[in-house]
Amino acid sequence: MADMDAFREAVTAWAAGGPGEPARELAARGHVAAAVLLEGRSDAAAVDALAARRGRDLSTEGVCVLPMGGAMSVGRFAGLLGPTGLGLRLTGLCDAAERPYYARAFERAGEPRPRFHVCDADLEDELIRALGVPRVREVVEAEGESRPLQTFLRQPAQQGRTAQHQLRRFLGTTAGRKIRYGRVLVEALDPDRVPAPLGDLLDDLLGGRRDG
Repeated sequence: MADMDAFREAVTAWAAGGPGEPARELAARGHVAAAVLLEGRSDAAAVDALAARRGRDLSTEGVCVLPMGGAMSVGRFAGLLGPTGLGLRLTGLCDAAERPYYARAFERAGEPRPRFHVCDADLEDELIRALGVPRVREVVEAEGESRPLQTFLRQPAQQGRTAQHQLRRFLGTTAGRKIRYGRVLVEALDPDRVPAPLGDLLDDLLGGRRDG
């Protein structure tokens, strides 16, 4: 875990213009085989939570779950990590609006079979639909946030919006909330209700690992 955390930090620094040698050394030492390119830390929290529920440790499998700090960075990260860079297998999870950026980035990085998974709107929307509004409200209550939610729902801007849209907006209103709910909403899912993009991503990692 420590080596994968260090690799993630080294890659992030490399993408920001720093040296690439630390990432190369850590990739070789840690036998990193694949990178999951994600927009942000809430997506990473959801991926890690589902992996844990399925009894998997992605780090020990050589998989780096990498939040990029924004989908516009996918070209840079894919180029550094993919076949034209470190030679890792690339996959990822993105919102529907980001599909063209991912497709172009993976193609330019030389990925022979571009493989990423697309949410209809975003991952929070997928999770809310999978759980259903009543269950999400139960999760929010269990997290001790019933009062903040009710205060949010009384705002004039929320009037006339669907309950699903309101909950999706609520998750993004406070720093760190999306990250926390990325985890707890996945933990609340029934095994047969995992959103297809998220479940397919984990299945893809299981079935597509590269040796060496």
